[in-house]
Amino acid sequence: MNEHPALARGRVAVITGAASGIGLAAATRFASMGLKVCLADLSPEALRRAAEQVTAAAPGGPDAVLTVPTDVSCLDSVQALRDAAYARFGEVAVLMNNAGTAPGGGPYDHIERWRTVLEVNLWGVINGVQTFTPPMLAQRKPCAIINTGSKQGITCPPGDTAYNVSKAGIKVVTEALAHSLRNEEVARISAHLLVPGSTFTGMTSGGRTEKPPGAWTPDQVVEMLLQGMERGDFYIICPDNDVTRAIDNKRMLWATQDITQNRPPLSRWHPDYKASFETFLRL
Repeated sequence: MNEHPALARGRVAVITGAASGIGLAAATRFASMGLKVCLADLSPEALRRAAEQVTAAAPGGPDAVLTVPTDVSCLDSVQALRDAAYARFGEVAVLMNNAGTAPGGGPYDHIERWRTVLEVNLWGVINGVQTFTPPMLAQRKPCAIINTGSKQGITCPPGDTAYNVSKAGIKVVTEALAHSLRNEEVARISAHLLVPGSTFTGMTSGGRTEKPPGAWTPDQVVEMLLQGMERGDFYIICPDNDVTRAIDNKRMLWATQDITQNRPPLSRWHPDYKASFETFLRL
């Protein structure tokens, strides 16, 4: 594999939400590739446990791993993360804004959960992009910014509207970031929107200890991330063991056609369009 140049041995990755799930899998994989890794998460104890796993994979051992307790919803905390990473390692080649939380709420309930989900999921990404992009641009070296989105931010299924809004916002922010970066004369930073499929993590497990057959592991998601970065993909949309990329494409296209064909919103879940959608999937 010809890795993205930001993933070269000896360079530095900062990952939020790094104490578990996809973030921990990415940190471990990056460390095994010879990168120095800065792990950010809320819990110092969870970070300590994660650091043990990442250090075991790192050729450079403990010197290549830094943990920084971080609340991504707080700009000051993210700025402290930046300062710690640069003080220890001198650069940041990869920023992975991955921290997330759920559940939120529907259109007219759970207002406090709405605030939490938006502050962590969406503002956490905004804070990361605003804080790290200028110094990464100043490095004038190949870099990458990876933001973890969700298919729920594209097709917006009924249920957890707050979560959908947060992930839709990440998609918009990351698309605009990619556009802005390609118009910076000195930019050598690529932006990527990672869109996992069903993935078995602490947040999605619902208390289960055994992975459902249809779900992917975090390691599978990270492998697809690396493959997408190697190809230069912006949208890195992962299938899972139940849903193929072809089905995902149909679902996303149908959602967009609600607008172009003036159908009711979320018509995929509207009883009057159930048969039409099933036919569309078979075409």
